[in-house]
Amino acid sequence: MPALLKNFKTTFHRSSGVKIGIGFLMGATIAGGVATAVTPSSPAIKACVDNKTSAMYYSANGVCAKTRTAVDLGTGNFSVKAVAAAVTPSVVSIKVVSALGSGTGSGSIIGTSATSSYILTNNHVVVGAGSTGTITVEFNNGDTSPATVVGQDAIYDLAVLKVKVGNLPVIAFGDSSKLSIGDPVVAIGSPLGLASTVTSGIVSALNRPITTGEVGSESYIDAIQTDASINPGNSGGALLDSQGRMVGVNSAIATLTSGSTSGSIGLGFSIPINEAKRIANELIATGTSTRPVLGVVFDTNFTGVGAKILRVTEGEGAALAGIPVGSVIRAIDGVRIADEIATIVRIRSYAPGSVVSVTVDLPTGTSKTFKVTLGSALSQ
Repeated sequence: MPALLKNFKTTFHRSSGVKIGIGFLMGATIAGGVATAVTPSSPAIKACVDNKTSAMYYSANGVCAKTRTAVDLGTGNFSVKAVAAAVTPSVVSIKVVSALGSGTGSGSIIGTSATSSYILTNNHVVVGAGSTGTITVEFNNGDTSPATVVGQDAIYDLAVLKVKVGNLPVIAFGDSSKLSIGDPVVAIGSPLGLASTVTSGIVSALNRPITTGEVGSESYIDAIQTDASINPGNSGGALLDSQGRMVGVNSAIATLTSGSTSGSIGLGFSIPINEAKRIANELIATGTSTRPVLGVVFDTNFTGVGAKILRVTEGEGAALAGIPVGSVIRAIDGVRIADEIATIVRIRSYAPGSVVSVTVDLPTGTSKTFKVTLGSALSQ
């Protein structure tokens, strides 16, 4: 049976126990190829160990409070234990309760002040709350706090929450563009409500185009594929590199079964943090977010390799670059394009205003590469 991708948030249930789907167990497709990047040399991660509790906290500059001792986790042997100790306090459990039932997910603390903090998670984790449900965040120490939604982006499957709790440990961001296939990674989240669960694995593939959601409301992800075990409830949790920096938002898994929720089979998918960080910053700043626009309509009847352009939108990037109708997109910035889904996913991995190289087979039969400046539109 072909694999299905599922968002791995615990399914909502009615009080009668009858399972219902609210976008949490969604079919998806996988397409396209793999691209690699050069692994950079990285400085050692800095952390502070609490002198009383022995808990370890990330320190961006290596400076610790008087009650904590500075430690260097080093750049040598990869230590899951060290990464988990440093980052676990920055990862939270999220519980959503509404008239439809309840469900759990995960999130990461990405910003804090003296009075409040921001938490990054998946949109499908919190969308079930609607306008009348409640969202509760549980921290690593067991404390809880009500949360409100700052903004949501269904297209990228991301959301930002706010809690009125300040001075929380903020997760460090890595650079997802620097990942290479085979790099070690750690996943932290709350699968099946089990808070602070840590698993490890490697980056299995990069630029893996996947979609989740129902037709007409799909989320598109230029995903990091990993074999680190991630399960229902891990949605919105952190994927970390060997230095304990967040490089992805865990968002979907593949399963060989259909119907009810199943566990990990070593095929997990994460939203690259470079993509997620842009969306999160926009949601915090304005409550809305943007997506890049190529300015084309694809021929859905085309069955060949690539994405055939049925129409171009006047005034948008493709038209301004001179790409003619009938062209078939074969690569974007050197990444091979298998079909229209791969094209959409790849384009949405960029920020609006980016200049990309689009290689097409022209209607004349020749190949040509165009420089296209991507437009901008509000995400829905």
